[in-house]
Amino acid sequence: QHVNRTESAVRITHNPTGVVVQCQNDRSQHKNKATAMKQLKAKLYELEMQKRNADQQALEDTKSDIGWGSQIRSYVLDQSRIKDLRTNVETGNTQAVLDGDLDPFIEASLKSGL
Repeated sequence: QHVNRTESAVRITHNPTGVVVQCQNDRSQHKNKATAMKQLKAKLYELEMQKRNADQQALEDTKSDIGWGSQIRSYVLDQSRIKDLRTNVETGNTQAVLDGDLDPFIEASLKSGL
């Protein structure tokens, strides 16, 4: 009974990741290879998506909550001063800062490594 049968199983290993797929559904080795390649692509895609989701979750975990106490600068125009809470740089020229003169704040931030 084994005379007209063919052994056409295919096993494919992706060397960089070590993912192994095998297929022996059809008698044709070409069809089995095509099916195994589809399975391998699906597994590699799933692996890549899991990696990206893990990277995205790690990035989300490092973000701090945005709340009342998490601001960088406080603008107190009544007392005519602007203070950067990270670097403790304070200026009394509020109009210049509101017009875009942020150089003292940027320099202090770069010096402190923020």
